[in-house]
Amino acid sequence: MKNLTILLILFTSIISFSQEITGIELLAKAIQFHDPNGSWKTFAGELFVTMETPKGKPRKSRIRINLPEQYFLVKAKRDTIITEYAIHKGDCSLAINGNLNPSEELKKKYNLNCERANLYKNYYTYLYGLPMKLKDKGTIIHQKVAKKTFKGKDYLVLKVTYSKDVGKDTWYFYFNPKTYAMEVYQFFKEAKDSGEYILLSGLETIHDIKMPKNRAWYYNKNNGYLGTDVLSKINN
Repeated sequence: MKNLTILLILFTSIISFSQEITGIELLAKAIQFHDPNGSWKTFAGELFVTMETPKGKPRKSRIRINLPEQYFLVKAKRDTIITEYAIHKGDCSLAINGNLNPSEELKKKYNLNCERANLYKNYYTYLYGLPMKLKDKGTIIHQKVAKKTFKGKDYLVLKVTYSKDVGKDTWYFYFNPKTYAMEVYQFFKEAKDSGEYILLSGLETIHDIKMPKNRAWYYNKNNGYLGTDVLSKINN
C-alpha cells in the first residue's frame, strides 16, 4: 500500500508539472537539449542539405552560415544547374554555373535576385537555428503549454506568434515530454486550413548543436506530402 501511495504521488507530480510548465520554461529546456553549450549565437559552419521531392530530382545544397561575420551562402545544384546566393553584412552577390556576373537575362531566367538571397538566408538560419531562434526579437512565446497527441505520440506544445513587423503566421512547436527534443512543428496562415506541418526525425550534431537530420513536409489541409530535407555534415 505504501509503495502504491508513493507511485500515485509521483504520477500526480509528473502530470502537475506538465500542466504547470510555462512556455518560457519549456523553451529553455528545449534549448538546453539542442544547444547545451550555447553555441548557436557564435555559429560558424557548413551544412549540406539534400531536398527530395516526390516528382522532382534531388537538389543538393551547401550552406555556409557565419553569424559573427554576418555571412550566409547557399550553393545549390539540381541537374546541371548550380546557383549561388551570398549575403555578407547586407551586401548580396549572385552566381550561376560559376559565372559571378550573370546577365540580366540569366538572372531573370533562373530567378536570381537579392530578394531571393535574403529569403534563403532567413529560411535556413531560422529552421536550422530552431529552437534557439525563438528567442529572437519580435517572437511572442505564449505561456500556456498544451498537451497534445499528434501522429500517435504525446507532446508538450508551445504556441508562438510574432509581432506585426516580423510575421503573421501562427506556429506550434511539439516537444518530447521526456527529453524536450523538438520533434514536430506546424504553422498556420490566416486561413484555418492553410499552412504545413513538419515531422522531424534523427539528429545530426554540428558544432555541439543537435539539429534534426530529416524534415518531412506536409500540407495541413490534406496531409499531402511535399518533400524531405536531409541534413549531413559532409557533402554526399
